Amino acid sequence: MLRRLLFIALLSGTFTLHAQTPADKAANEGIWQGYDGEWRYVSRLLVSLADTIPADKYAWRPAPGVRSVSEVLMHITQSNYYLLSVTGPKMPPQLESNDVEKKIVSKPEVVAYLKQSLDAVKTARAHLKPGDLQRKVKIYGETVDVDGMYLRIVCHDNEHMGQLIAYARINGIVPPWSAGVVLPK
Repeated sequence: MLRRLLFIALLSGTFTLHAQTPADKAANEGIWQGYDGEWRYVSRLLVSLADTIPADKYAWRPAPGVRSVSEVLMHITQSNYYLLSVTGPKMPPQLESNDVEKKIVSKPEVVAYLKQSLDAVKTARAHLKPGDLQRKVKIYGETVDVDGMYLRIVCHDNEHMGQLIAYARINGIVPPWSAGVVLPK
C-alpha cells in the first residue's frame, strides 16, 4: 500500500526527488544551518525584554551582591564582545574595564550597548567562511574551535535571558512574547 501511494505521489508531481549536491548538503548541515536562526531568536527576545523592563527597574536586584537588571544586561554585552574577541574581532575599549557593569546603568545606554553587541556577533559570524569555524583559539588555558566559541556566546546569552525572565516576573513584568506580542524579525 505504501509503495502504491509513493508511486501515485511521484506520478502526480506531489513531490520530487533530486540528488543533493555537495554544496546543497553543506548548506543544510551543522552550525551553518541552525546558529543564525538561534542567534536571531535570542537577540530578539533579549532586546524585547530589555525594552519592556521599565527604566526604574534597571537598578532592581533580587538580593544584595546579586547583579541588577542593568548589570545582567551589561554582563551579556561585555561577554558577547569578550567571547567574540577570542575569535579575532577586537573588544571596544570602553567595555574592557571590570567595572563596566557598575558604570553603564541607564536604560537607553544599556539597551544601545546590548544591541551593538548582538549586532557585532551577528556581523562577525556572517563574515566567517566554512573553514574559519574549525580554526583553533585559546580561552582560559584551553584550545577550542571558533564554532565552539560562537556556541558558547549563544548559550551564555540564553542562560542570562532566563535570569532576566525571572527578574521580570518577580517584578510583575510579563515578557512580551508571553503576553502575545509579536516580536519584530
